[in-house]
Amino acid sequence: MENDNLLFSRLRSLRSRKRIIKKDVEKQIRKKYKRSRELWETRRKIPLVPLEKPYQKGFVRFFVVRDDVKRTKDGEFFEEILAKINTYMYSETRKFFKKKRKFGRKIYVPRDQKLGRLLPYQWNDPKLVLTIREKQYFLKREEYDPLRKKYDTYYEFIEPWRFTLQVKPYMITHYKPLNSDLEKEIDELDSYLNQDKIKGIIYKKINGGLGKLRYEDEKIDLIESRKYFHYKKMSATEFADYFMDE
Repeated sequence: MENDNLLFSRLRSLRSRKRIIKKDVEKQIRKKYKRSRELWETRRKIPLVPLEKPYQKGFVRFFVVRDDVKRTKDGEFFEEILAKINTYMYSETRKFFKKKRKFGRKIYVPRDQKLGRLLPYQWNDPKLVLTIREKQYFLKREEYDPLRKKYDTYYEFIEPWRFTLQVKPYMITHYKPLNSDLEKEIDELDSYLNQDKIKGIIYKKINGGLGKLRYEDEKIDLIESRKYFHYKKMSATEFADYFMDE
């Protein structure tokens, strides 16, 4: 009987140790994750400084509203839509080519550029301010991602012919001062937080798992969600077991 009680107390002690390590690991990750977000925000708010002599760095290609569409009564309306889905592509030359291997040799082919897609979280985002009329020009689609083994939902603009591509020199007019201490700390935190085991804990414990989010719009009928597969990450308990094994 005494031996059974001793064994039970030892098992209980082992569970307690694992539980303590688990909480300490999660606490440390949360602290580092919060600090990383603060540093990224600090870097973002560093004001840009104008250059004395602006210089050209290749070319930039983007969409503009066609002249015939711009002259119509809806010209301004489509300019507002374009501002929310425009994309920008950069190249060293005006040709915007990319290398591609064909029949064992490398050739240059034109780089394709499309309008941006809206993700579900952007559909009702108050920052994007997508009006009811603007939403009528988008179609909801699903596309299967074989790598993640899941369907991705997005909203696509149904009248891309209203826009055309334009190429202009890409001018560098400002720069952001570099803070070496800030960059060093950001790199150290990123190196820690980007580990697979750490990312799994952040995904489950801090972000709550993106797969649990649901998006709904009363004005538009949504298609039924399909079965989603998720990549299994290491939990905090498994992570604690890993440290115990060490």
